[in-house]
Amino acid sequence: MRRSRAETDASHTKLSRRAALLGGVQLLFMGGLAARMRHLQVDQADQFRLLAEENRINIRLIPPVRGEIFDRNGVQLAKNVPSYRIVMVREDAGDFRAVMQRVADLINLSPEQTARALEELEDNSAPFLPVTIAEDVSWDAVSAVSVNAPALPGVSPEVGSTRVYPRGSDFAHVVGRVGRVSPKDLEALENPDAVLRIPRFQIGKINVEAREEDLLRGTAGNRQVEVNATGRVMRELERREGQSGADLQLTIDAKLQNYVQARLRGESAAVVILDCEKGDVVANSSAPSYDPNLFIGGILSRDYDPLLNDKYRPLVNKTVQGAYPPGSCFKMMTAMAAIEAGIIGPDDTVYCPGHLEVGGRRFHCWKRSGHGWVDLETSLKSSCDVYYYDLALKVGIEKISAMANRFGLGIKHDLALSSVNSGLTPTKEWKLRQRGADWVIGDTVNASIGQGFMLATPMQLAVMTARLATGREVTPRLIKSVNGVEQPVKGNGPLEMRDANLRKMRKSMYAVVNDRRGTAYRSRIIADGMRMAGKTGTSQVRSAVVDNKSVPWEQRDHALFVSFAPYDNPRFACAVLVEHGGGGSTAAAPIARDVMLQALYGGEPPLDAYPEGDRGRIKAQQRALRDVQPDARIKKGKDQA
Repeated sequence: MRRSRAETDASHTKLSRRAALLGGVQLLFMGGLAARMRHLQVDQADQFRLLAEENRINIRLIPPVRGEIFDRNGVQLAKNVPSYRIVMVREDAGDFRAVMQRVADLINLSPEQTARALEELEDNSAPFLPVTIAEDVSWDAVSAVSVNAPALPGVSPEVGSTRVYPRGSDFAHVVGRVGRVSPKDLEALENPDAVLRIPRFQIGKINVEAREEDLLRGTAGNRQVEVNATGRVMRELERREGQSGADLQLTIDAKLQNYVQARLRGESAAVVILDCEKGDVVANSSAPSYDPNLFIGGILSRDYDPLLNDKYRPLVNKTVQGAYPPGSCFKMMTAMAAIEAGIIGPDDTVYCPGHLEVGGRRFHCWKRSGHGWVDLETSLKSSCDVYYYDLALKVGIEKISAMANRFGLGIKHDLALSSVNSGLTPTKEWKLRQRGADWVIGDTVNASIGQGFMLATPMQLAVMTARLATGREVTPRLIKSVNGVEQPVKGNGPLEMRDANLRKMRKSMYAVVNDRRGTAYRSRIIADGMRMAGKTGTSQVRSAVVDNKSVPWEQRDHALFVSFAPYDNPRFACAVLVEHGGGGSTAAAPIARDVMLQALYGGEPPLDAYPEGDRGRIKAQQRALRDVQPDARIKKGKDQA
């Protein structure tokens, strides 16, 4: 049936209205879209250009080169050597666990190394950043990874650097060692440097490496890399190298340090040698020691457990961490307190019958038959105890402890070493505060001969001796220069004590070593111009008197000896401790004589510096110790975890 013209016209009118409405909606939409595009591309162009640039370019940190460490003569003690490492980008690896296992099989990684690498890959919050999965690997391992690259997606070799200690165990207790940054390390810092978050980045853990970390670490550089939408690096755009860490020169003499370590072999002992002029620590030896290179990549339990369980405590730096009763080496402090206070003169005498009755208790002298009438020189020469008991009762503990402080005891010296012990010079107030008990007269008597609560480190005893020898406030210094700039000498002002009293004390210490009745006569130096003065000490481990040969090693007395030389013009002060060595005259004094001669001559001394009866033994000893080189063997590859 045919439509009429009117119906057709009406239909066309409806279609035109719909088209117009639809066209209007489309026009409105396109206009809004155009306005929005103009707003984004014109009005906010700068903002989105910045966002796009940040998404396209990443800034990656470049670890700084760590500063190196040298001895006073330029001998290298800690250095960086190039090393190969294998890294993996987790995002590129796909099934990174399977890839990791292929790498482990290919280059013979230990199960411990493999497990640790997987843990670090899983913990990595930025999967496109490279994680070191094996370090300090051989060239064969690098070649194997390169050849098998198609089967190892995301894995590539890199060249880095490894810290090495070429003098091995000689400097473990001075230079220290580095290790990986731990969560505990980060927690200890208020604003940790961003470079510390680089996987397996290493920082100093103990001693100079740790105490001078800010100087040694340097400043990180950075590089700009172009990345794609997934964060994969496409190319490097710009690189800015960082600033290397500062090089440090220590006051230690590596040759002397090596000799002292060799001389202490077989002992649990410590030796400190100070330069009397500047306070430079020229030797700081603790025995036994250990090879710090074992710790660089993480030490294995089979290497660490023997160190941890050794009764001679090789991990402890006995020179500054070990605090011991100073024994008779402390007697100079008791005497100085008395004569400086005018309570007794240097030539006044005290009668020693072999004991002293104090408060109903008998305090014995080491010589039960007594020494008779003794003055200062005789009391030191024969190490009479009763003389100092008597002085202590007259002068009191407060003046004794104060005098000890003036000579460097009971003071925490500022050294770039870990866990420096302040020792203890007790007072009445200290005992009441720490022990909740009153001070009694017997405490003063015990303290007068360096027993009871009195404690000192070998470093403090060396400082005490240097101050006695010079009359100046000699302060120990370990850092000689930083990047070639000499570091200031601290202290060194006059002690402001009567010269006559100091001269008398030195003369008495000279008699200890050079008088036939002196306790250290057998360890004297006979070379002209090299004579040594000193004082022996025996530090009781048990309250009861024991025969050191009849009890286990751990129950024997400690042996000590302090000395300075030459007597007429002191150059070096020395303190020696032999743990459970028995007696200072037999165990510590011979070591002090040998190391002192080595320091004075700058090397092996002539045989005529020793007493004639000792020369045969010394010659054999020199032959055994001659050209002893430090054990600088470094475990690498699969043996290191």
